[in-house]
Amino acid sequence: MKTISIVTPCFNEADNVEACRAAVAALFAPGAPLEGYRREHIFADNDSSDGTQDILRALAIADPSMKVILNARNYGPFRSNFNALRAATGDAVVVFLPADLQDPAEMIPEFVKLWESGVEVVAGARVNRQESLALRSCRAIFYRTVRSLSDIDIPLNVGEFQLLDRKVWEAVISHDDHYPYIRGIIASVGFRRAIVPYTWAARRSGISKNNLPRLIDQALNGIFSFTNVPMRLCTFAGVGMAALCILYAVVSVGVYLTRPDMAPRGTMTLIVALFFLSGVQLVFLGILGEYVTSIHAQVRKRPLVVERERINMEADAAANEVSVHNLKRPKAEAA
Repeated sequence: MKTISIVTPCFNEADNVEACRAAVAALFAPGAPLEGYRREHIFADNDSSDGTQDILRALAIADPSMKVILNARNYGPFRSNFNALRAATGDAVVVFLPADLQDPAEMIPEFVKLWESGVEVVAGARVNRQESLALRSCRAIFYRTVRSLSDIDIPLNVGEFQLLDRKVWEAVISHDDHYPYIRGIIASVGFRRAIVPYTWAARRSGISKNNLPRLIDQALNGIFSFTNVPMRLCTFAGVGMAALCILYAVVSVGVYLTRPDMAPRGTMTLIVALFFLSGVQLVFLGILGEYVTSIHAQVRKRPLVVERERINMEADAAANEVSVHNLKRPKAEAA
């Protein structure tokens, strides 16, 4: 019997985790589309304070197929999701199913069917979004910006709601990234891919934990993780401005020599040039700082996530650790 692993990160989702578990369990019940598969549903809690952890413990006691990772603090959705992803043991892995079910669990049987037909990555594309026009527009701009700047092909409207074959999962978790941009990592490893459009539903209960600063942070991480275009733009802009300054100097000298009465006195020109170039330099330093900060965090080799507790997954975690270790061993040593 093949196993389908499903990963659900959560933070203060007391109103949603039970419904999410029930929705997934219903897909594997007798007579349901996935009754011939074994279920592994991993919840990764980011140190919730609203009772979510107590609910997860109670649900896990009654359901051995439900597994829980409790983080020592809130590490953000990407780090928590990637850490839980490394604990998956299934033949196919659903990378991310939100606790609020905005990405619908009902899509998973279709993902599995495509996977069984030989597709190695089945990605859901949020072609319709039940949210405000402003948010839809911002997301559309972000997706197109990342795709146009990236060195790899990151499909439009595709998030982390994807199903991966086991060998794709192995390639993805082999990445050692302090702030994993998971959809970009999946796109970078390649393999055969199918994209399934769906409607991203409005939240049924609770409020989103992704406020504006967090969304901006995630967007910048997506941009800087898979491209050096921003730094190259800075280089080209610097060369262009230097050329314009030289041209301006030549023109000014020419005007002074030919028509001294028309030569600018220079005070306003100097003030404008000073503040303009200072602002441009600060922008460039900020872009450079993003890359330096990322490098600094990467080389410090801090743990991706510190866990407080694992529930229902001790034996599976040990077996998975051996599997990952064998994956990273040199071929000669493995032989």
